[in-house]
Amino acid sequence: MSGFLGNAVVYLGAAVLCVPLAKRLGLGSVLGYLIAGMVIGPFALGFVGQEGKDIMHFAEFGVVIMLFLVGLELEPEMLWRMRKQVVGLGAAQVALTAVLLGAFSLLVGFYQWQAGLAAGLALAMSSTAIALQSLKEKGVMHTSAGQSSFAVLLFQDVAVIPILALLPLLASGSDHPTPGSHGLGTLSGWQRTLVLLAAVAVVIVVGRYVVVPLLRIVARTRLRELFTASALLVVVGVAAVMEVVGLSPALGTFLAGVVLANSEYRHELESDLDPFKGLLLGLFFMAVGASINFDLIVSSPGLLISVTFGVVAVKILLLAIIGKLARLGPDQNMIFSVGLGQVGEFAFVLLTFIAQLRILDTLWVDTLMAVTAMSMTLTPVLMLATERVIAARYGPQERTGREADAIQVRNRVIIAGFGHFGSTLGRLLRANGFEATILDNDSDQVDLLRKMGFKVFYGDATRHDLLEAAGAREAEILVCALTPETAPTLVETVHKHFPDLKLLVRSRNRMDAYELMDQGVLHIYRETLDSAVRMGVDVLKELGQRHYSAYRAGQNFIKYDQAALKELAAKRRDTGDYITSVREKIEEQEDLLRKDLHHDPAHGDHAWNSEELRDALKKA
Repeated sequence: MSGFLGNAVVYLGAAVLCVPLAKRLGLGSVLGYLIAGMVIGPFALGFVGQEGKDIMHFAEFGVVIMLFLVGLELEPEMLWRMRKQVVGLGAAQVALTAVLLGAFSLLVGFYQWQAGLAAGLALAMSSTAIALQSLKEKGVMHTSAGQSSFAVLLFQDVAVIPILALLPLLASGSDHPTPGSHGLGTLSGWQRTLVLLAAVAVVIVVGRYVVVPLLRIVARTRLRELFTASALLVVVGVAAVMEVVGLSPALGTFLAGVVLANSEYRHELESDLDPFKGLLLGLFFMAVGASINFDLIVSSPGLLISVTFGVVAVKILLLAIIGKLARLGPDQNMIFSVGLGQVGEFAFVLLTFIAQLRILDTLWVDTLMAVTAMSMTLTPVLMLATERVIAARYGPQERTGREADAIQVRNRVIIAGFGHFGSTLGRLLRANGFEATILDNDSDQVDLLRKMGFKVFYGDATRHDLLEAAGAREAEILVCALTPETAPTLVETVHKHFPDLKLLVRSRNRMDAYELMDQGVLHIYRETLDSAVRMGVDVLKELGQRHYSAYRAGQNFIKYDQAALKELAAKRRDTGDYITSVREKIEEQEDLLRKDLHHDPAHGDHAWNSEELRDALKKA
């Protein structure tokens, strides 16, 4: 058996054997995939990729799909919300690491500063796939370390575009001639940069004004498989165009994801591709493991091992300093610095482009690619070792990979997430004589809240075993005060394992509420609705409306808006129909409120205005 089916059997068989074994040994799934790739690769058993070409095809496909999904998550609203972390932490990490590793490159044999800087920029990238997968497996994605890591990775993803634009300028100043037979090789450095920027601009413009309208047309067919096929056509088409002009296909798919992230079809795309995401990332990790050139390692083991450990050590040290300046706790800082200490998959993209531009010779490009793969393989081991070292040094309160607390209490209410929203709710319940079992997954936040007198348990509330330990089967109500990004996972867990538990869920706005309604959530509380209505009631009172009338108008507004929400949720997929329905509902709601005011029993009745009565009694 050979060809595609043979390779598929080998890949899947190796994953099924190696990944459960690695998980059982506590090494994590990422390292399991990497080991599987090493075993079946051309430099070990040689089951696949005898000349190394088949492996790189798998790797390229994995990177293409992964970067599309990463780009799909880059919403402008999220970027703006995290702008301080993204620009501050991300820019500091990329700039300092690139300069320091560039200088280090000059010491080990590079003769041009352009070559050193290009290598430094490539090595400054961290692995989005490995870091995020490891953080999610350890349940620390929503801690301060997880959010800081995500901010840095986000900046790196965006920074690839200007870096690719900069590399042709570095090539124009290097001693290595650029190839002149095809692609961008016949152009000067400035011309190559302009072509790259023009290609990026074309992708953005075409995506916004051609692709999104096309997806609307396809969506009206209500054929899910056709919509998925159309999205993949866009991805592959953009990648092909980028390859024709001599640019990275992976960059093209990343840009396609960013463009589609601004459309109303982002969630549909994520939902359609989610079942394939884990498997494709697994194939990518296996391809990385199989691409490690053991012949090169055997021929120059001292150089490769020393460069790999040197690069990882420099990155971890710089990240630790940045984390310290960002005021991360010791355990959170260790997760942050070690988790991003590897060289990432974007380095393969940048090094390939560097090789095309002849900024570095083939030997050094192969060497740095081997260093990249080795550092990726090293990261899960370092994170596992770090957990144990930190646990021994700092104790259970500040250790990495902190285990969930043992929970012996049983209460009628469980609160998942104890930030500003959850803590306000918890204080109200406690003031009225009701205790709640409180869960939070940020170790720094848990320690701070305990010092403030709150009894908070550390743990990931999306895990059904932790909810079981917290008494979810005996509890009556679970309040989800987690971020809107995490809430759907908790909802799914509760519906699957605790169907009798009444679920009350926090929502940021109307669009988040729609997603929760799709999951069957009946009790949704929008942050923006209650605060806006309460302010509106106060404005009405300041304008002279009686207190009861203003309060009654506010309550009726909420009632009518909640009713309209259920009807609009079903129509939001079709933009035109949704806009028309919203306008109709607004007119209908305002008409009902005017009728309520006309029939208000308090209208003209001063007895309804209790505050005026109290004021009159005080003056008497």
